[in-house]
Amino acid sequence: MRIRSVLTALALTGAALAAAPAAGAASASASTSAVTDVTPYATKITHAQATSMFQAVGITWSSSGGCSNRNVSTCTSFDQLNLESAQGAQTLKRASGCALNITGGTETGHASGTYSHWNGYKLDYGLNTCINNYITGSFTFIGNRADGAAQYRSGSGNIYAREGNHWDVTYYNCGGC
Repeated sequence: MRIRSVLTALALTGAALAAAPAAGAASASASTSAVTDVTPYATKITHAQATSMFQAVGITWSSSGGCSNRNVSTCTSFDQLNLESAQGAQTLKRASGCALNITGGTETGHASGTYSHWNGYKLDYGLNTCINNYITGSFTFIGNRADGAAQYRSGSGNIYAREGNHWDVTYYNCGGC
């Protein structure tokens, strides 16, 4: 009789263990890092929606061409920007307290790729002492890109790369908004 109880207990334990990986897999996907937890169906916003969001927190933007046409490389456009990228800019502005001037958005002319400007994941910011010190002092240096740009990762997983005359920021999420 005692052996039967032990066998029953082992069978129940085995059944529970067999079910555990499925439950673990579900919770593992819910807790993936910010970098891998990117939806391919990001919420896209218009240029007008983005500029309204930026104005609300004091972010400025500029364009060498003085325009916002997404199909002209000298313009600075926010058409098709991911909502989380715009929210990430707001988070950066609030957290740093620094002046932010966006010099590049979703316009053509940037490098291609999944997490590109064109696909709404990136914004460029002009350099200034305040934002330079905030990024380098608050985020973790993770090495240089192949092109030599120093890269820093925020606590939320967004990547800040210092290119020649600007910060190239990849927003995988809103940065804790």
